[in-house]
Amino acid sequence: MFNLLKTAVLMAAITALFMALGAMMGGRQGMMLALIVALGMNFFSYWFSDKLVLKMYSAQEVDETSAPQFYRMVRDLAQRAELPMPKVYLINEDAPNAFATGRNPEHAAVAATTGILRVLSERELRGVMAHELAHVKHRDILISTVSATMAGAISMLANFAMFFGGRNSEGRSTNPIVGLLVMILAPLAASLIQMAISRAREFEADRGGAEISGDPQALASALQKIHRISQGIPMEAAERHPETAQMMIMNPLSAGGLRGLFSTHPSTEERVEKLLAMAAGRA
Repeated sequence: MFNLLKTAVLMAAITALFMALGAMMGGRQGMMLALIVALGMNFFSYWFSDKLVLKMYSAQEVDETSAPQFYRMVRDLAQRAELPMPKVYLINEDAPNAFATGRNPEHAAVAATTGILRVLSERELRGVMAHELAHVKHRDILISTVSATMAGAISMLANFAMFFGGRNSEGRSTNPIVGLLVMILAPLAASLIQMAISRAREFEADRGGAEISGDPQALASALQKIHRISQGIPMEAAERHPETAQMMIMNPLSAGGLRGLFSTHPSTEERVEKLLAMAAGRA
């Protein structure tokens, strides 16, 4: 129930941003048009955003024939989590990372890069995929997928508003300085919404993933290894679509400027500390 409430709050906030941009571009008529567009985007995001994100990353679906060991691992973890078998995808990227998407456990998908399969041990990879299935089990995959799609649309609309200028309710051109501020602040506001939801969600998925795999230390080790290796390997698809970064198990973006300041992920050190404490409690 709480996750449904979070989704509703997210959609309301994104809709408000759309309406504010619409008002800047075309006054009252622009605001109403933006409301219609936002409602359409929310509908689209609910039904199709998972497919859009997978396409952004050129993810290829695999099965027990094309990726037998990986597929069987996901199937075993899904059974342990008492979840329906999700669709399984591989992304041809050297950067080690993974994410889950879909609108509910019955329509879920998990994706991992070829890089993460190469650098992690089987035990560590189980921890990572259990983390992704925890996102599915907690029913928060819709939130991350919708926010990724809508944040990208907000950025595009803000740039459009800056390029073409705006109109107030009397039809007069808006101050160009105001337009510049809107172009900067609207995407930033969308990022802050993502950040507020994503950080707490990652801790919960770490805890849930450790419970599903039964091995908190393996997930802690995987996070440390991903953090260390990914520093020198850019994830090109994520750099092209930064709004999707909060879906990943580890922030795939370069940490410079505002990207580092407004990271959607908690620090790796803090996540590892919590997992090791969890492991110690089980000993």
